[in-house]
Amino acid sequence: MLNKKTVDDINVKGKKVLVRCDFNVPLQDGKITDENRLVAALPTIKKLVKDGGKIILCSHLGKPKGEPKPELSLAPVAARLTELLGQEVKFAKDDEVVGPNAKAAVAAMKDGDIILLENTRYRAEETKNIDTFSQDLASLCDVFVNDAFGTAHRAHCSNVGVTKYVKTAVVGYLMQKEIEFLGNAVNNPKRPFVAILGGSKVSSKISVINNLLDKVDTLIIGGGMAYTFMKASGEEVGNSLLEEDYLDYAKEMMAKAKEKGVNLLIPVDTVVGKEFSNDTEFKTVGRGQIEPGWEGLDIGEKTCKIYADAVKDAKTVVWNGPMGVFEFPNFAKGTNAVAKALSEIDGTTIIGGGDSAAAVNILGYGDKMTHISTGGGASLEFLEGKELPGVAAANDK
Repeated sequence: MLNKKTVDDINVKGKKVLVRCDFNVPLQDGKITDENRLVAALPTIKKLVKDGGKIILCSHLGKPKGEPKPELSLAPVAARLTELLGQEVKFAKDDEVVGPNAKAAVAAMKDGDIILLENTRYRAEETKNIDTFSQDLASLCDVFVNDAFGTAHRAHCSNVGVTKYVKTAVVGYLMQKEIEFLGNAVNNPKRPFVAILGGSKVSSKISVINNLLDKVDTLIIGGGMAYTFMKASGEEVGNSLLEEDYLDYAKEMMAKAKEKGVNLLIPVDTVVGKEFSNDTEFKTVGRGQIEPGWEGLDIGEKTCKIYADAVKDAKTVVWNGPMGVFEFPNFAKGTNAVAKALSEIDGTTIIGGGDSAAAVNILGYGDKMTHISTGGGASLEFLEGKELPGVAAANDK
């Protein structure tokens, strides 16, 4: 398993600590509408403050594309963190991120103080991982802590480049938890191990399916990608989402599952609608019975039951991607049924970020899951078995 040094392995008293967080939160008219990511960062920040470090927080927000965009400033985050932590988080407002305000603020810091730098993506070098910005960031600190799993699959200045210029680079509690849960689930799962994959496209999950077929006991397919598997099995799918280019791939995966003795489940009934909207006329049809002019929008009741039964005795379940168009209440039943089934099992349940995390939280099952990943793209790459640059860059134990 990935054995990385964490904040528990270092002593930061009196040291300047640069912490890369994931404060990429949704903003509406300057107000934060979902603060899950801020709350998730608190344990690491509190630990470093308690140990007497001088804490310099940094993060990106949205896609300012290398120039200052006032509506993507991290100022509202500094204000909200001040309230959540019960101590001032000083905002260092520099369009160049590491500028006169940041340098002066850092120079004046006492042990336990916290400052927040401006949006790292205000600098064009950030996403290209160019040394000048990495050196600027490193010049502020003695120690680097990466706690931003959401960007761990990208090699940027503020999570990877900076580690070239700072001797001590460790992971925070959030990163540690992600590495442990996702890494262990994939590399050393308690069995039976079930993976549930949904979402719209097979193409975005190719390597995930391929990697998981070597590891799972059961693989459950739902969402838009199921129709490509149905069509590959010779069934009609009407106007449902279909990736013609991936039919051979779906056939290959079904053959691989058979050869490996993996139970591969695709829907036996489908809720179909006339058009893509919540108010469309809809009905449930059996396998292979989707007529021209109708499109699949959710898994049917029989499938819900089969999928719930398939996870009942599982000891490890990884779920990525909804079962239907869960944004439409009429077509959220499948996703809801899977979430409910997972909330009742006696095993480790891991939700792989993105839409599935949103669905589980919206449906009210969030607190029943063992782990909800904070990174959609990063968790997918983990499930593909890829090395994540943001994780690799931290010091090994």
